[in-house]
Amino acid sequence: MAMSVLRGVSGVYCAARLLPRNLCPVRNLSGAARLLAARKFTDKHEWISVEDGVGTVGISKFAQEALGDVVYCSLPDIGTKFNKMDEFGTLESVKAASELFSPLTGEVTAINEALADNPGLVNKSCYDEGWLIKLTVEVPSELDDLMSEEAYEKYVKSLED
Repeated sequence: MAMSVLRGVSGVYCAARLLPRNLCPVRNLSGAARLLAARKFTDKHEWISVEDGVGTVGISKFAQEALGDVVYCSLPDIGTKFNKMDEFGTLESVKAASELFSPLTGEVTAINEALADNPGLVNKSCYDEGWLIKLTVEVPSELDDLMSEEAYEKYVKSLED
């Protein structure tokens, strides 16, 4: 109880800037903007978001809109290894089929099993529930070759012009 009161009092003093900054705890806020900033894109419209050495891969909103309603998803087996930009699967829609390319070198550690029964998740939630695979990041420096969200948005805009 005393510690909780002490933390509350020190919080007031920190907020009022009455204590030196080094004595005030730092709060890290995370939100959608921060998560989007960490997402990187390929020029083939795949995205990857890396956490603790594992990348989650999916397709961009632009790609899923161009593809149309996804009706089938072909994904690799867990344990399959890919080099950067190797083809790792296919998405099929009523309009077309589209190959999927690995944004980085790595080994598949998980596939989105939900897509087998509901491939439309790619359309409904391409950045969350519609992810495709997870893979180990074997060459972290390859991330430097990918586009930030801002750069990708400019790239997509240039394609539309």
